[in-house]
Amino acid sequence: MKPWIVMGVALSLGGCGAASGLQPPEGQSLPVAPAGATATPTAAQLLTPTVQQRPQRSDELLRQSDERRSDEFDLPPRN
Repeated sequence: MKPWIVMGVALSLGGCGAASGLQPPEGQSLPVAPAGATATPTAAQLLTPTVQQRPQRSDELLRQSDERRSDEFDLPPRN
């Protein structure tokens, strides 16, 4: 029984991630152009993540600590 489960899981996961050659279904087109866009984006443009979706990692370390300046809005609670 266990080998059948393992084989079923392996077969079902085998199709995951197959993203090559994506095209809209026959008779249908890509989504309409977003508001304010001059042209409809292609499938490759829609699948490419933007900088906001995948930000660059910053490995900059804090080299020296600076003292914080006072915050005039950091007030104690009112009674």
